[in-house]
Amino acid sequence: MLLSDIIGPVMVGPSSSHTAGAVRIGNVARRLLAERVASARITLHGSFRATGRGHGTDRAIVAGLLGMHVDDSRIPDSFEIAEKEGLDFSLTGADLGDSFHPNTAKIDLTGVSGTELEVVASSVGGGRIRVVQIDGLDVSFSGECPTLIVQNVDQPGHVAEVTSMLEHKSVNIAAMQLVRENRGGKAAMVIECDQEIPAEAVKWLTRLEGVIKVIYLSMEEPESGV
Repeated sequence: MLLSDIIGPVMVGPSSSHTAGAVRIGNVARRLLAERVASARITLHGSFRATGRGHGTDRAIVAGLLGMHVDDSRIPDSFEIAEKEGLDFSLTGADLGDSFHPNTAKIDLTGVSGTELEVVASSVGGGRIRVVQIDGLDVSFSGECPTLIVQNVDQPGHVAEVTSMLEHKSVNIAAMQLVRENRGGKAAMVIECDQEIPAEAVKWLTRLEGVIKVIYLSMEEPESGV
């Protein structure tokens, strides 16, 4: 057990679940987009929706989208900083369904280049999070290690091509999930790795026949942030 599991994260409060976890949701969503966020539509569910404003959940998610971390003293001022930085955002509440954790947010992002991404993630306690949907596909990963998400047509050969590339680049697979909407439809593989994947290898995957979209969560920030 890690010391942080016992005493919790070093953070700007008041709540590890509603504040620190929310910052991490925003920050991971930003890194999944892999570019500066131009606009964000944020939907709060469950406890986030009911008590999020009092715990600073709304400002925390926006802070994460700006590239802040859980110990950043500017988190309470994130709305004002977002306005200065040109980040257009909206906040609403909605019931996403009983299958989602009470501390869940859905974020629809548009990057400065026009790239779009939908991320649904939950704060599961102690400042930790789980990403549970990407572009409508069910997934499950923590965002704590380099993670590759390859969306593809459900047909033979894609898993072998991706895992062979990782072997060639000496990248070890820590965990792997395969999900699909239906047989022969849209599918995805989610691969958590022990090492960073070279940028040229990620770009190579985008050129493979049958690959729809490649998303890579690096542990390095896409930009310096605010």
